[in-house]
Amino acid sequence: MSTTSRSTVVIYSGGMDSFTVLHRALHEGLDVHALSFDYGQRHARELEVARHVCQELKIPHQVVDITAIHGLIDNSALTDANRKIPGGDYAEDNLAATVVPNRNMVLLSLAIAKAVNIGAGRVDYGAHGGDHVLYPDCRPEFVEQMNAVAAIANFSPVEIHAPFLRATKSEILADGLSMGLNYRDTWTCYEGRRLACGRCGSCLERLAAFADQGVEDPLAYAANTRHEPAMAQADQGGAHQDV
Repeated sequence: MSTTSRSTVVIYSGGMDSFTVLHRALHEGLDVHALSFDYGQRHARELEVARHVCQELKIPHQVVDITAIHGLIDNSALTDANRKIPGGDYAEDNLAATVVPNRNMVLLSLAIAKAVNIGAGRVDYGAHGGDHVLYPDCRPEFVEQMNAVAAIANFSPVEIHAPFLRATKSEILADGLSMGLNYRDTWTCYEGRRLACGRCGSCLERLAAFADQGVEDPLAYAANTRHEPAMAQADQGGAHQDV
């Protein structure tokens, strides 16, 4: 494994955002080490997708089993299979149930450790503009403070890089399409079923991004997935916010 500052550790869930972050780092010519986490999420199918993509790209990929902490973070619809995943578009009142306590701080801390261990100078993750309302650990001030901690917590400073921190889902998709990416090999749905549900907030926001870009989503869905572009919905007071 490379131990130069041209290396980065990419926190790669298998979803759209981290898929684009992963490829953006590769397009920068970086030596990419993908890092995924099994924390007992009900949508663990994303890990299967992540494995497949990394095998196709022939890049190092490590899936870390941190299910031992599941009992500390099980008060979320994403980690408790007995809780219902909220349906409908993103809104603070119905999607707070999907917040996993302190998730990104935990994942970033482990990714920083790996970066220091292999001599990588950077950790990339896929926080973006739509996440800010619902997810405190995706906000610019969180990334800023994590960067400050990462600079002093080890002898080797590590940069926390969130390239889409102020971008919308549609803008992230546009960047990926400009790189020729095929989003068939991504998983967005919060339900861990064979087909994406097409009804949860995560699916709906994905569909809105594709509609906004005028491109058909290549993912198969269990439900009718006709969706208006995100810009049109915003005009009607139905703006989306991301996971």
